[in-house]
Amino acid sequence: MSDRDTPLETPTAPTDTRLSRAAAQRLSLYLRELDSVARTGGTLSSRDLAKTVGVSAAQVRRDLAALGHLGLRGIGYEAAGLAAAIRKTLGIDRPWKAVLVGVGNLARALLRYRGFSDHGFEIVGLFDSDPAKIGGAVAGLRIEPLANLGPSVRDLRAELGILTVPSEAAQAVANQMVAAGLRGVMNFAPVLLDLPPGVQVVTVDLAIQLEQLAFAVHLGEG
Repeated sequence: MSDRDTPLETPTAPTDTRLSRAAAQRLSLYLRELDSVARTGGTLSSRDLAKTVGVSAAQVRRDLAALGHLGLRGIGYEAAGLAAAIRKTLGIDRPWKAVLVGVGNLARALLRYRGFSDHGFEIVGLFDSDPAKIGGAVAGLRIEPLANLGPSVRDLRAELGILTVPSEAAQAVANQMVAAGLRGVMNFAPVLLDLPPGVQVVTVDLAIQLEQLAFAVHLGEG
């Protein structure tokens, strides 16, 4: 197949196929470029997407084939249609509500990030165990006591949790988040969490990311 392919129909993910996290991450990266091009009603080739993400055009075609995609050579992917298909595959074609636990400096920085709302994620509740913080407000949200997490999650219909507490408290607080009914946790504490099956966790360890960046620079010097 050529590196220029166009959808014959709206792609849908096969029901018996699960994307790896690496493939899902690449789809998110493709989506950023597709959203940019979609604003002008344009098209992109697999080679165009490959340059953006830093993979081969063949890898792009394999990733998009996992969506159930059919194509024709010579025209390119219609950006808006493919972006919609990726959103459906990633499960972000609907809004997601999240709560945040641990309202420190990192949390306050995250609450100022507009990209969450731009991509359909709404932080609807803040929780902390520090009496000095409870009752205060950040980004228009009142900080609630951690003891209120369970009933608040149910009332707010939140499904995701953002964990920004110190590492020594992370596992215990994560257990409370699971007990409250949250289905996924984004963990910013530098510790690996042990959560039950069915609860998804993504750990964002900024020190590890810097280690990987240093390694890449070091490798380039060799």
